[in-house]
Amino acid sequence: MTALALSAGALVALCLAFGLIFLFARRIDNYGIVDIAWSYAFAALAVGYSLLGGGLAIRRGAIATMAALWSARLGTHLLVRIARKHPVEDGRYQQLRKDWGGRFGLKMAGFFQLQALSVVLLGIPFLAACTDRTPGIRPLEWCACGLWALAILGETLADSQLSRFKGDRSNTGKVCDVGLWRYSRHPNYFFEWVIWVSYFLFGCSSPLGWIGILSPACILFLLLRVTGIPATEEQSIRSKGAAYLDYQRRTSAFVPLPRRNPSP
Repeated sequence: MTALALSAGALVALCLAFGLIFLFARRIDNYGIVDIAWSYAFAALAVGYSLLGGGLAIRRGAIATMAALWSARLGTHLLVRIARKHPVEDGRYQQLRKDWGGRFGLKMAGFFQLQALSVVLLGIPFLAACTDRTPGIRPLEWCACGLWALAILGETLADSQLSRFKGDRSNTGKVCDVGLWRYSRHPNYFFEWVIWVSYFLFGCSSPLGWIGILSPACILFLLLRVTGIPATEEQSIRSKGAAYLDYQRRTSAFVPLPRRNPSP
């Protein structure tokens, strides 16, 4: 099966799946579950490409394993977090309800379909690797595997530190500035982006694999400018006020760096 046919089939399947998930979200009145679906969708995509791609078996297996493990970890982390809060919806989606008003349902239906499209576009490195018939694993691909492992460890640690902080009732209303969160306001986002860099590096030496640069580039744009840091920090300022503003002045937004003294 050609790469174009694989990606087209994946898009149709994911659009249908996200359509059904939208109906379920509307039924339970919690649209935050789209984050769970988005995370798990990459495992399905990578495994599907691996089974149908026809490239070198060890390469297909490696990228599918990397994608599936990351996808399962992130999806399960979000599932637990959202399930604990249900029926209270994530603050970002509560804000969208206010911003979109009477057109919220229609716009959210389109939003779910955009998630399906984003999975296919971001999954280009998986497609490139799974259709690559070049014999042997290249040194760059081994390096990508190592970078992926380090990034997974970093993201897992950041999520664990935040979860422990929030689990302590004495920290209610406080800003998490322990562990990795002392050096970055969003270490989980930073390591998430590094994971996508590793996927690009793994697939970039495959034919047309350079197109996969779209993945880390898009993820970086979304994290820095759209649904990542801006939305999260707006919610944090609303809930924590001056304490979070002080945290912003002291702490790097994305890349973990030494803390700086606040401006006088």
